[in-house]
Amino acid sequence: MTARPRILAFDTSGPHCAASLFVSEHHWVWRKEEMARGQAERLFPLLDEVLSEAKLGWGELDALAVGVGPGNFTGIRIAVSAARGLAMSLGIPAIGVNLFDVRALGYFKLPQAHEVALVCLKGPRDSVYVQLMGPEGALAAPRQIDPKTDELSDDEARAVAIGPASDFMKHRLTVDGRQNSSVRSMNRTIFIAEAVLASGADVAPPAPLYVRAADAAPASDPPPVILP
Repeated sequence: MTARPRILAFDTSGPHCAASLFVSEHHWVWRKEEMARGQAERLFPLLDEVLSEAKLGWGELDALAVGVGPGNFTGIRIAVSAARGLAMSLGIPAIGVNLFDVRALGYFKLPQAHEVALVCLKGPRDSVYVQLMGPEGALAAPRQIDPKTDELSDDEARAVAIGPASDFMKHRLTVDGRQNSSVRSMNRTIFIAEAVLASGADVAPPAPLYVRAADAAPASDPPPVILP
């Protein structure tokens, strides 16, 4: 039997700092700390603690998996920048995983799963990030909506709402709450990264998934170029 790769996953796209590491079939190390700010200072100590508990060193990792959003702009940039830097220094791939795929993973294998699901994630100021998903993946681009007033497409109106913000849509769609728990979200991130590695496809450097434009005004100086 081929050994599963050792993948360290982490995410700072929300008010948290979270990480998970697959060690062996029955051994996972998992951490999640709620925090409104301070992820940049806490991320690397947290990752060191996860590796220490797993009794592994950085050089024993096969890959990294990083949450790319959607979520907080600053938080996403913290994790993605860390993943890209670590991947370069360790000589291993870093795989970007978005939260829509994380929430949809496994849903269509559940008993009596609907054929189309609208993954709903919490956005700012009572908005919702949504993406239409089917068994083979995304059926439409993600978007940000006001769940009370914005029109749904015909396909969205026929979907079932899943994900942590699905209750925001309960007045408009049937809600299936079986995918709402965040307890295993980081483990799902690792499963998705494993599938990417197993596919043999080229792994592009992780990049943030921004569903909405930044709130801040653009800087007067041109931004630095991030090389692939």
